[in-house]
Amino acid sequence: MSQEARERAVLAAVRERRQQVNDAIDDDLPVAEPERLYEASRYILEAGGKRLRPAVLLLTAEALADTSDTPAYRDFPDCIGGHVDVMSAAVSIEVIQSFTLIHDDIMDDDDLRRGSPAVHREYDTETAILAGDTLYSKAFEIMLETGAPPERGLRAMRTLAETCTHICEGQAMDIDFETRGDVVTDEYLEMVELKTAVLYAAAATLPGLLLSADEETVEALYNYGLRVGQAFQIQDDVLDLTVPSAELGKQRGSDLVEDKTTIITLHAAEHGVDVDGLLDAEDPADVTEAAVQAAVQALQDAGSIQYASGLAEDLVEEGKAHLEVLPENEARHRLEQIADYLIERGY
Repeated sequence: MSQEARERAVLAAVRERRQQVNDAIDDDLPVAEPERLYEASRYILEAGGKRLRPAVLLLTAEALADTSDTPAYRDFPDCIGGHVDVMSAAVSIEVIQSFTLIHDDIMDDDDLRRGSPAVHREYDTETAILAGDTLYSKAFEIMLETGAPPERGLRAMRTLAETCTHICEGQAMDIDFETRGDVVTDEYLEMVELKTAVLYAAAATLPGLLLSADEETVEALYNYGLRVGQAFQIQDDVLDLTVPSAELGKQRGSDLVEDKTTIITLHAAEHGVDVDGLLDAEDPADVTEAAVQAAVQALQDAGSIQYASGLAEDLVEEGKAHLEVLPENEARHRLEQIADYLIERGY
């Protein structure tokens, strides 16, 4: 399948499930009192987003069920004759993702998210913090509504809690890297795993837990999400340097200006590039396109961008191999295509 055809297939699959996830968010996270708090909590959810992680969760459930029928996600058949509400798990994952974005924007002091003012800009920092905290707690409330038997429900809740802890650990590592000059590649990959990849891993794992899949399958699904999630973040590092600013929605090369540690800069530093001297500016808006292009050329000459792209491709192939535990069906193929699309275009 060509890249263009794969892109169409992926977008169609995600779009089909996104609308159902959006409807479920309206049901599971209504605006209540105090109204301003819940409006702020819903603000980022209503600002857009492709709902990729919940789509991965729903597709994984479909692949496990091995059915070509249009599924009723609120009453989904498990592997032993029962039924579970997998849509609640999908909403929970998206709510956690939104919680992390609100707090990320506060810590990074970013003005925009998905083309709209960040929550702390649209409201205020105090309200944004509370909105993020509210989403965090609501995610667990929503997960309780899956209707899974207690043992399976407890494992799902534990997975969600561990995932949130790992995300915070990864964020702390990322912050620590900003003041360190001795970060090594293995540390960076661990940070990416914790900060970004574990939420993809949870999205792929939760259906296995809730639907009572065997342990081999659960572990394989987790590894699929973990490797694809790592690849996505590495490819995001590449896109920051290689995609035009207009398409990115931010200044190309902003990671370099902000001295962010990436797999690219680590590789370049190991190969003699003066990474700190590539872009001399305090604000990405002050960097000229010519300066960015010169920096990118230096990284290409060192083979660093190519190295990162190759690593992302290897991780995706490793991730897709873990899907062999699933039946051969359309949902499994969509999960494979999503993995490929993530490193072709990113989200």
